[in-house]
Amino acid sequence: MVKDGTVKVPPRLKRLIGNSGEDLALDFLTRRGLNLVQRNYQCRLGEIDLVTLDQDTLVFVEVRFRRDLSHGTAVETVTPAKQKKIARCARHYLMHNPRFNHLPCRFDVVGLSFTTDSRGADIQWIKHAFDDCS
Repeated sequence: MVKDGTVKVPPRLKRLIGNSGEDLALDFLTRRGLNLVQRNYQCRLGEIDLVTLDQDTLVFVEVRFRRDLSHGTAVETVTPAKQKKIARCARHYLMHNPRFNHLPCRFDVVGLSFTTDSRGADIQWIKHAFDDCS
């Protein structure tokens, strides 16, 4: 336990929770017609959780999870600094995957918050959540 009374989550457990959240988000997006291109694209600039195709648009998806909404929703945690980092990583992705250069791109955010009832998770999908922050 940390001084403020919260429990510090070990990195391995955080990754497991993150993977589960990405699984839920991917299933949600797939059922709405998006197709997975790549998962967890990593470069020296950061990571993009999901790269998908929505018809002829390449979509970079940030998946955020909140178990406690007292400090805002999952979507609200995608700060301007995080947006810039994702946009830089997306440009890196496009430089290394030129077959997508001709497609329009967008940035979406999928926010997950787990409920205590039988619903399991509330999913909030924000299309065009932000613009390229170049």
